Amino acid sequence: MEFNGSISGTFASCLEIKQSSKPRVVVIGSGISGISAAHVLNNADFEIVLLESRDRIGGRIHTDYSFGCPVDMGASWLHGVCNENPLAPLIRHLGLALYRTSGDNSVLYDHDLESYMLFDKEGNQVPQQMVIEVGQAFERILKKTEEVRNENQHDLSVLQAISVVLERHPDLRQEGLAYEVLQWYICRMEAWFAADLDMISLKNWDEENVLTGGHGLMVEGYYPVLNALAKDIDIRLNHRVTKISNEGSKEVVITVEGGRRFVADAAIITVPIGVLKAKLIEFEPELPEWKTSAISDLGMGNENKIALRFDNVFWPNVELLGTVAPTSYSCGYFLNLHKATGHPVLVYMAAGRFAYDLENLSEEAAADFAMVQLKKMFPQATQPVQYLVSRWGTDPNSLGCYSYDVVGKPSDIYDRLRAPLGNLFFGGEAVSVENQGSVHGAYSSGVAAAEKCRNLLMEKRGFLDKFRMFSFSDAIFEAAFPLQISRM
Repeated sequence: MEFNGSISGTFASCLEIKQSSKPRVVVIGSGISGISAAHVLNNADFEIVLLESRDRIGGRIHTDYSFGCPVDMGASWLHGVCNENPLAPLIRHLGLALYRTSGDNSVLYDHDLESYMLFDKEGNQVPQQMVIEVGQAFERILKKTEEVRNENQHDLSVLQAISVVLERHPDLRQEGLAYEVLQWYICRMEAWFAADLDMISLKNWDEENVLTGGHGLMVEGYYPVLNALAKDIDIRLNHRVTKISNEGSKEVVITVEGGRRFVADAAIITVPIGVLKAKLIEFEPELPEWKTSAISDLGMGNENKIALRFDNVFWPNVELLGTVAPTSYSCGYFLNLHKATGHPVLVYMAAGRFAYDLENLSEEAAADFAMVQLKKMFPQATQPVQYLVSRWGTDPNSLGCYSYDVVGKPSDIYDRLRAPLGNLFFGGEAVSVENQGSVHGAYSSGVAAAEKCRNLLMEKRGFLDKFRMFSFSDAIFEAAFPLQISRM
């Protein structure tokens, strides 16, 4: 179906909007935020077109099936396996299985301590008791950074605060192998934020509202969730938006690469904050300073995956396999998908500066690098039969993985990020102050942007309550379908 707001010929004639016509909205970006926004407005009988620059939907959610099984190369966890998670009704309805990797109080955020096996650079296993004791010390270190935060009016980095704590409390310092284990814990914390600890705000690092229920891997990947939300939506792939014009805030004109234009009553912008920071989309008129400064003041982190499929399983039945080192940069770890999904796949994960450095390698070289790390632990390791490598930091459709709070971030940054500009509305994980960087945070931001958009357009037409907003977060599936959770 051709979207009625498309402009391919005479421009002026297409700008006339009859009062009786359906409200028309262009959604930019088909990540879960954009798809959720389009989903609820489509169900409210709006005329929707969703423009996506890639040749697939999902944005930074990307379930790859080339291994013969689902492998999420982007988002893969549900953070908060509980009924309060806004994605729970849809996940229950679809009967999707979750593999729980942690309880509520894991210092490692998405894994519990007992699920690890760590090795030193010589390939010797680190005693599990040492892993536990250093983990407990790391918890105490992080707790004491609160004192440093309260003492300083100006913001510091988390790494600076840790240094202060270790200077004051010699009993928390680690030596030798234990020091390398501590660096591995720091590596894991940096993976949570997709940024190095010297970049992360001490004031804001722990302000996220982490839902209860621990964290669960999507056993079948995230694509079934996207596919369900995208049903019946007019999605245009390979439509890269280059310009957004809303002069006078009456209509929005969206120009895509190649010159084609779309006109609508409003637009919802859900592209990654990395794309906005790079100014890859021209705004006419230019965005005001309060909006551009909010975009520039938020950090964009990077995390990459190297997925390896093997013919046989030669590794132990634990969830994570890690290597410790003198610096967090040199530490590494593999997620064992075989334990969670039954498929012989290991996923090497890297965050922050290290993730960017890996993107300088070819895919073959990146896979070789991961194998070098793996063979330190298991000299008998066989070669992978297939591999996949993500490049979120240099992908022009994302330019990063997910956002984080930089040192000295203004307190009102999220209010400014999600604030509408006339008939332009903003969604995406970056605008979600309490659930930043999470799939359910991105989903909720899309729903919220759709509701704001709907209210404005209906108010302009004089019948605010005519349409009912529906989404899978409604309670229609609440009682009938329990969450399917396992931990082997």
